[in-house]
Order: sequence, then C-alpha cells, then structure tokens
Amino acid sequence: MAKPSVELINALRKTAQRLQTGAHYAWGNHGACNCGNLLQVITKLDEKEILVLAHTQPGEWTELSEESCLVTGAPLSLLISSLQGAGLTATDIHNIEYLDNKEVLTYLRGGFRWLKRNNRLDVIEYFEAFANMLEDKLLKDIHIPQGFFIGEIAENTAS
Repeated sequence: MAKPSVELINALRKTAQRLQTGAHYAWGNHGACNCGNLLQVITKLDEKEILVLAHTQPGEWTELSEESCLVTGAPLSLLISSLQGAGLTATDIHNIEYLDNKEVLTYLRGGFRWLKRNNRLDVIEYFEAFANMLEDKLLKDIHIPQGFFIGEIAENTAS
C-alpha cells in the first residue's frame, strides 16, 4: 500500500483537479492515462515527454512497473522511480490504472462501488478518494502527547 505523505496526497488532488478542468485524458495513451496524468504532476514532464520515455519498453503501466529495474538507469525507470519515490508500489500503479483498490473505493463519495478504468469522472473520483484515504492514514499516525500545547512549539523555537 502507498506510503501516505503530504506530497503524494497533493499530487493526487492536483491530478484530479487538472482532469476536472480539462487536462487531456486518454486511457490508451501512456502520457495522458491515469498514471500518465499523475506523472505529469509528480515529474513536471508533459504528455509527450512521458510518451517518449514510456515507449522505451512495450506494455501498460501495470506491466512496466513490474518489469522495470530501478538500478539500470534506463529512461523508463525514471518514470517508475518517480511514482515509487512519491510513495506508490507496483500494486498501487496497477490499481491506479484499473481503479480497483477496494480500500480506496470505500472512500468514494456515496460509498463503495466499482469504477470504469477509462472514464475521466471515475478517475477523478478515484484520485480524490485515494487522497482522502491517505490523508486519514497520515493523520492517524500523528500523535500529540496529552497536555501538549501548540504554544509550546513557539516558545521552544524562540529560545
């Protein structure tokens, strides 16, 4: 499962927002599919640049993430390592392409339901649900000691 982080949560939300406001989307296009759109946000590469790098090997993102080697230095590994560096696993990459992580789907507005992998609105909902799930997990990991006051931070850093 993905490692919750502010960066990954923001990338998922920004990708959903970009898709909502008309970013190019085409499920069969490595640079404009579910992972391709997320990669545009994470790497700052555009669709065409991602296509060039992704086409160094044949296959879908789910296959590419399983077959790539992070130590080879091949251009494709830059893309996969960017997704993994953001906190995603090969399984997460597969789930993003197919919108099929059951835990993420329980975070959908209106509750669990199956989504279509090549439907822009479903992709937007999946990214938002994924971000919400990761945010919940991140917040659960924050432990504030009992009796701790936020004002203590300012006092301790001022000295």
